[in-house]
Amino acid sequence: MGVEVINGVGQTALWTAASRARESARPDRLFEDPYAGLLAGPDGARLLRHFHPSRASDEGNPFLPIRTRWFDDVVAEALRSGIRQVVGLGAGLDTRAYRLDWPDGTVVYEVDQPTVISYKKQVLDHVAKAPRCTLRQVLADLGTAWDDGLVEQGFDRSAPTLWFTEGVLFYLPEDLAADVIRRAAALSAPGSRMAADLIGTGIFRFPYMRTFLARLEESGSPWQFGTDDPAGFFAANGWQADVVTEPGRPGADYSRWSSAANPPGVAILPRSYLVLGHS
Repeated sequence: MGVEVINGVGQTALWTAASRARESARPDRLFEDPYAGLLAGPDGARLLRHFHPSRASDEGNPFLPIRTRWFDDVVAEALRSGIRQVVGLGAGLDTRAYRLDWPDGTVVYEVDQPTVISYKKQVLDHVAKAPRCTLRQVLADLGTAWDDGLVEQGFDRSAPTLWFTEGVLFYLPEDLAADVIRRAAALSAPGSRMAADLIGTGIFRFPYMRTFLARLEESGSPWQFGTDDPAGFFAANGWQADVVTEPGRPGADYSRWSSAANPPGVAILPRSYLVLGHS
């Protein structure tokens, strides 16, 4: 039986896995993902070169490693606070269930398309040790009733939850992106948290981004949604933003991104936001 083939938006998971593999090979790596290269495969490496042809060196696109490390840190802080239920929405080829240290009793849910989860399972079953947590996978597109599937898999509505959606929301129409985090809020007990990355609308206007955006469109995975008010987007959909930051800001630079690269008040700059909120 052959390995599942990933197409469309799901292919972006191969590309980000290739980025994690490249970061993991650096002596000054921000994290280590021993499974990323196998999950990316030759298609992931090709897609990474395709979308970032001017960043073909080992340095690569600095935002992707920063984003992964930031989400890792968010997970670690939630666990230190006592949270033991974690949900990855649009989890893709994320391997945190295998590579992070999870306290006893932690349950991690991964929600994504059946083809993506099936592909990951087929690859990791051959190479990975058992997950370091209780891992439950929900095979559902975010445009469907994924929340029903989550509850069916044992999601505890009475337990505080860390939700994270990494590299996902801007691929969705705005109303669907809002619906995703709104559904999560509706399921959340007091003390729950939501972590997400969002893009600013300047990305769609900045001349340097045109080739990149066109390649995304051609691949069937266009970026569709941006906001210049991440805190407002969270507030309108059930979450109070506690942190809204960008690469280069304190706690989101990791010595890889200068704060001078994205000065505030310049609307056309291609901004990427890292947002953490509570219910």
